Formats: sequence, structure tokens, C-alpha cells
Amino acid sequence: IQNTLKKQKQSTMQHFNAQLNMVKLQLAEQGINSELYWDNKNDREYVNIIPTSAVTGEGMPDLLFMLCYLPQRRLADRMAFCADLECTVLEVKVIDGYGCTIDVILTQGYLHEGDTIVLSGLDGPIVTQIRSLLMPAPLKEMRVKNAYQTYPEIRAAQGIKVAAKDLESAVAGLPLFVAQYKDEVPLLVEKAAAQLKSSLRSISTVSSGLAVQASTLGSLEAMMDFLKTEKVPVAYVGIGPVHKRDVMKASIQMDKDKKYGVMLAFDVPIDRDAQAMADERGLKVFAANIIYHLFDQFKAHTEELKRQLREQHKHIAVFPCRLRILPDCVFNARDPIVVGVIVEEGIIRQGTPLCVPSKGMIDIGVVESIEVNHETREQAM
Repeated sequence: IQNTLKKQKQSTMQHFNAQLNMVKLQLAEQGINSELYWDNKNDREYVNIIPTSAVTGEGMPDLLFMLCYLPQRRLADRMAFCADLECTVLEVKVIDGYGCTIDVILTQGYLHEGDTIVLSGLDGPIVTQIRSLLMPAPLKEMRVKNAYQTYPEIRAAQGIKVAAKDLESAVAGLPLFVAQYKDEVPLLVEKAAAQLKSSLRSISTVSSGLAVQASTLGSLEAMMDFLKTEKVPVAYVGIGPVHKRDVMKASIQMDKDKKYGVMLAFDVPIDRDAQAMADERGLKVFAANIIYHLFDQFKAHTEELKRQLREQHKHIAVFPCRLRILPDCVFNARDPIVVGVIVEEGIIRQGTPLCVPSKGMIDIGVVESIEVNHETREQAM
């Protein structure tokens, strides 16, 4: 970014410096000293400012450099390698030629081909054996489709793709354990089950509300936090793809309140049979990869339900109003009565029952139609 700035015109640099000084001022108002990272001589007292461009991407290498440089310089003791395994499942993916795999981050320790691993699953703990340890070629991105290289052993810290059997129901966001001996397997199974139970227990639900399905535990927690701020009740939560069992549990809420016959599927695929069952039972399944888009769909659905209910019960609801009949505007005194009135209070609507209080609350009928300046209206005020 420094080389790019040197090539800019004087007017551009003046604008850049003005914006920089404004940022420094705003940080100073919060009690934070700051400086451009290449001018910062004391990074313990001054926060580094790293300019970046969202258009050209310039400055991103500088940002990545500082993210790598500062921890190595300031946190060397904490980043020291330890042989005790620390490994977390990040994502569950199906890869051609390997079947269902998991992406993990190996923070400490080693993983070996053939290791017996234990991890949390939606249907209970999974015990399986590592078939392959896969990594992309150097300087290649794991999330982009590339040819993978296999390794017999991998040392922390690395992002790894693990190929093994029975990983379809693995839960992303929870730790992975390695059993060194057969006797350890039952203990690790209990530990994996307790991890999932503890994580789901921390997510509070209510007896009546909608259903939420997310790709990972972290995504589910983010979704729940957002819905909590929007005061939307949640009765059922799940992790992973939407299956028929999820639809069955979510559709129970329709018997309690029709507006909660909804499932929000955040960043997860929906099984074809599950979608067919949802359509059959009238359960609305909204899917999106962005929380706000998902909530907008739910909000639009809720507004539509309210509109339908208003339309359905408009003949039952009575909106009070007080009218005064204009003496010279009685056009028809018998059935049907046609009169001109002034609305003194409230709103007169089609279907409003009318009575005359001064004549012993005598009932004279229901409003069939309204005209204002020769235009037909549904209501007037």
C-alpha cells in the first residue's frame, strides 16, 4: 500500500491524509492512540492503522502480514507447539472421490492416517478411522476446488480435510478427539456426547415458536442471538441439512399457532423428501445464506398472514365511530337507506353495524357501501 500511495496525485494524498486524521481523531476521542503501521514506533501504546481498498484489494497483504507478524512477536510463548491434541471441526462437505469429509483446524498436536477419531454427531457420537489426511498444494485455498495432496501425518497448526466413514451427521463447531488406545474410546464417546449436549443446552428455546436449522453450532448461536434481539421465539433448533425428522418436529408448532409453522434454514441444504413433506403439511421453509435475508423472508410471511387474518375477520371486527346525518341529504329513507353523513369520530368501514342511540339504540342495519365525492371507498374518516 505504501508503494501505491507514493504514485498518487497530490490532491489524492491530501484527501487521504484528511480521512486519516479524521479516523485518528475519532479513535482519540475513545482514548485510543493510533498511527499508520509503517510509522508506528511503539505498537504497545499505539494501535496500528492499515489502509485497505475494498475495490482493488490493496492493503490486504499488509493486513495479513501484520496479523502474522504481531502474534509471532508478542505471543511467542502462547503459540509454542504442544503435543496434546486440539482439533476443531469447521465444516462438513461431500467431495467427489472421497465422499463425506470434514474440514478441521488442527491447533495443537498431530493427526495420523489410520487414527481412531471420536466426534459429535447429530445422531450420537461418531467413532471412525481416518482414511486420508488431505491438504491443497502450497499457496492454494482449501475452500476452492483443487487437487488435494495426501499426507501420512500432519503437525499443527494446519487446516486439514479429513476423509473417513460415517461423517454425514458430524456437527461442525465442536472438537475432534483421537483415541490412542481402545480403552479410551468409551470415555471419548461420553465426552463428545456431553460436548454436544452442553452446547445445545446453552441455546434456550420456548414451548411455542418457529424452528431454526443452521450449518454449524456457531451459525446457530449467531442466528439465535439475532432472533432474540428481534424478539422472535424459537421452539426447535437443529444443526446440519434439513431432513424429514426436522420437518416433523417443526410442523408440531402449526397446531399451536399457524404463524409459527415456519422453519428458517440458515446456510444448509434442504433434502428433497423433507421439502415435499413440508409442502404437504403446509410448513414454510425459508432458506438463505445471509441472516438478514432469511429474516426478511420471515417478516414478509408474517405480514402476509396478518393481512389474511384481517381479511378473514373483517366482517366480525367492529370499529366504533360516531356519525351525524345531514338533514338535507336523506336520499332514501327505506330499504336500502341512503344518507349523507359527517364522521365526527372514528372511522366508518364497510360492514360497520349502525344504530340510533336517541331512539333506544334501534338497529338500522349494516354499512354496505361508502362513497366520498362520488368515489367508492372501503372506509372514510
